[in-house]
Amino acid sequence: MESAEIRRRWLRFFEERGHTVVPSASLIADDPTLLLVPAGMVPFKPYFLGEVKPPFKRATSVQKCVRTPDIEEVGKTTRHGTFFQMCGNFSFGDYFKEGAITYAWELLTSSVADGGFGLEPEKLWITVYEDDDEAEQIWREKIGVPAERIQRLGMGPNFWSMGVPGPCGPCSEINYDRGPEFGEEGGPAVNDERYVEIWNLVFMQYERGEGTGKEDFPILGDLPAKNIDTGLGLERLAMILQGVQNMYETDNLRVVIDKATELSGVAYGAAHASDVSLRVVADHMRTSVMLIGDGVSPGNEGRGYVLRRIMRRAIRNMRLLGANQPVVADLVDVVINSMGQQYPELIEDRKRIETVALAEEAAFLKTLKAGTNILDTAVSETKASGGKVLPGDKAFLLHDTWGFPIDLTLEMAFEQGLSVDEEGFRRLMKEQRDRAKADAMVKKSGHADLSAYRAVADAAGTTEFTGYTHNEGEATVVGLLVDGVPSPAANEGDEVEVILDRTPFYAEGGGQLADTGRIRIDTGAVIEVRDVQQPVPGVTVHKGVVQVGEVTVGSGALAQIDLVRRRSIARAHSATHLTHQALRDALGPTAAQAGSENSPGRFRFDFGSPTAVPGTVLTDVEQKINEVLARELDVTAEVLPIAEAKKQGAIAEFGEKYGDRVRVVTIGDYSKELCGGTHVGNTAQLGLVKLLGESSIGSGVRRVEALVGVDAYNFLAREHTIVSQLTDLVKGRPEELPDKISGVLAKLKDAEKEIERFRADKVLQAAAGLAAGAQDVKGVALVTGTVPEGTGGDDLRKLVLDVRQRITGGRPAVVALFTVTNGRPLTVVATNEAARERGIKAGELVRTAAKTLGGGGGGKDDVAQGGGQNPAAVGEAIGAVQRLVAEKA
Repeated sequence: MESAEIRRRWLRFFEERGHTVVPSASLIADDPTLLLVPAGMVPFKPYFLGEVKPPFKRATSVQKCVRTPDIEEVGKTTRHGTFFQMCGNFSFGDYFKEGAITYAWELLTSSVADGGFGLEPEKLWITVYEDDDEAEQIWREKIGVPAERIQRLGMGPNFWSMGVPGPCGPCSEINYDRGPEFGEEGGPAVNDERYVEIWNLVFMQYERGEGTGKEDFPILGDLPAKNIDTGLGLERLAMILQGVQNMYETDNLRVVIDKATELSGVAYGAAHASDVSLRVVADHMRTSVMLIGDGVSPGNEGRGYVLRRIMRRAIRNMRLLGANQPVVADLVDVVINSMGQQYPELIEDRKRIETVALAEEAAFLKTLKAGTNILDTAVSETKASGGKVLPGDKAFLLHDTWGFPIDLTLEMAFEQGLSVDEEGFRRLMKEQRDRAKADAMVKKSGHADLSAYRAVADAAGTTEFTGYTHNEGEATVVGLLVDGVPSPAANEGDEVEVILDRTPFYAEGGGQLADTGRIRIDTGAVIEVRDVQQPVPGVTVHKGVVQVGEVTVGSGALAQIDLVRRRSIARAHSATHLTHQALRDALGPTAAQAGSENSPGRFRFDFGSPTAVPGTVLTDVEQKINEVLARELDVTAEVLPIAEAKKQGAIAEFGEKYGDRVRVVTIGDYSKELCGGTHVGNTAQLGLVKLLGESSIGSGVRRVEALVGVDAYNFLAREHTIVSQLTDLVKGRPEELPDKISGVLAKLKDAEKEIERFRADKVLQAAAGLAAGAQDVKGVALVTGTVPEGTGGDDLRKLVLDVRQRITGGRPAVVALFTVTNGRPLTVVATNEAARERGIKAGELVRTAAKTLGGGGGGKDDVAQGGGQNPAAVGEAIGAVQRLVAEKA
């Protein structure tokens, strides 16, 4: 049974039993504590935490997930993968243990003809929590599973919580016996390779308190409503239904392995090491495609780093297999063709995904080259110091800064006769991970801060937003926090967070900055609103300070936004939509939105592009935008079912979470996007849009910044003034400025070259005198001294080599000259072949001199360069070189 069919059967089974089918959320987690969605229940987390009232009693989904903690195990085991699909069914205060267990057994064991998966009941083993008598009784008496195939386990494997205070409860796992060829018998308590967990049923019935780990926390009591959260691993079930040895050989991944073998020429099954590499390639390339498809771009932080890391591991493993040519295009293509059956949007977005992936491959191939050069330097320094082990901090630098895989460092160091301090490398990696975990724990604790907002939502409901049609409005204060703590009242000077039952204030979101303004209380108090946020969905929090009087919960209020600011931001937001469409028209659909910020009078817009946008294209985009403004197009908004919005061609932003009904903003016949922000009524209200330029903010992502309205006019007015001043200076017309300024710059450059030649000649004139003044040190002609301050490194090197060449007669010669440039001492040392035969090496002499100067240096045996921090030590450094030459001679 193909993976796509498993997915269809799952959703159909639960939909027929009253569950609402919820599409997979984006892999970009709508949760500040998570980089990526790691579990099927994450999109439902607000419902389980009580932050939002669920719109349904029952739900089902097949959720895209990514986990990377066990990335080093990928390819080595049968079931470790970074991307997987979690099939889930959920109950919010509806059915509980008996319902969940009955549904699971029915779906797994019903025949294929009847819509089930057709598993043999006698091959299914059950685990329950050690104290859960109720679950075991249901399995034995209701389902009929023999007692010998039910095992009780402790909290670690069979008790679930989110890791923070909130819902928790016992689990019951369903495991499949793959047979004696996979290990000893005895059930999942004995062997989890033979008895593979395929479905976990979580019975949320308790509330847990603060604690650490999976077992160290108190149970505070029962939940007011019992919930069900289950998860079945689609890939694990596919492995069983397709009769393959591991998840990498299932249909969606095996086709990628086959393409990798074709590209590398290495057959799957030929050797363990190459099989692991092929599995890594298959898993990581699928994950990369899914991440890029959901709007993630390779980068050095956060989810961008996750993508970059797995892509580079995949490319590196292809090189280990012998494929030195670019391979990403072919691998991405086969992944899209395979996964597109389940996620058609991948096929629709193929070009953009390929563009981002190819750009990252090209960048990594350059990184490999640069990293190789740095590694070579580190190896040379290690050997020069007599070491046999490359330091762990060098390996960590290569890995952390350059993305250089540790296995590549190990291999290349070994080729040059060195080992690597892996323990030191692992220690530094652990320290980095520990810092990341500590940061994650700090973020997780933030859930406790939301309790006050959730309490307001429970008591007073969500905040009604009236800002699309009103700039002010009457409201009631339903919640109040002073310095972050709930309070019944606040006084003059207090920093407050005010929650109203209705508000015209727009909370920051969708790239649009928040409104500011005032809230006037019926009692005469005034609150200056400086920021507006939605810490809990549907609850708008006005942050500011009480300027006058006292504010109490329950008071009437008049909320008034800063209308000038709102209109300025609205112009910027509408201009962003126009820019998005103009860029797509110019560059194609790959120029999809990757982020934005709409501020008063200006905006920035991030979009996908593998290369810089030519200036001529940017000029055309700007002209098109301003032509649209002149057409005086109406800007309208309507709420539609999301399917209808997509049917009409509305553009959605990557990473945004949309409900069943969405707001669609339409600008005449030119632009149509899903958007919750505020806009102008007509494009003529924008006045003018001026693009300031574009730049790179990450691999495959560019940023345009622009001004709108009066801000754009003021910018152009300043530009005009500058142009007028320049025309006066060069005595020409504005259109002649480029040629005239280029001519001036060319003359200046020629003059600088002439000065440089004159200065270099003057330095080299000293060569004859220096060579003639060489002192004899035990038969070695030694030249030391200083040259005029300000001499550059290249000129000093030329002078040293010229002096060495002038020492003739076959004598051993050493030349060591010093200078000070920009306040820092610099030295270059050269030796001839006769000196090197006596064991006198330039690199060793430079390191001695540089150490005295308070710095470092290095190079080859014949010529080397170094520097330091202490110009006053030049004389001492010259003496150190003279003494070392005397010792060696």
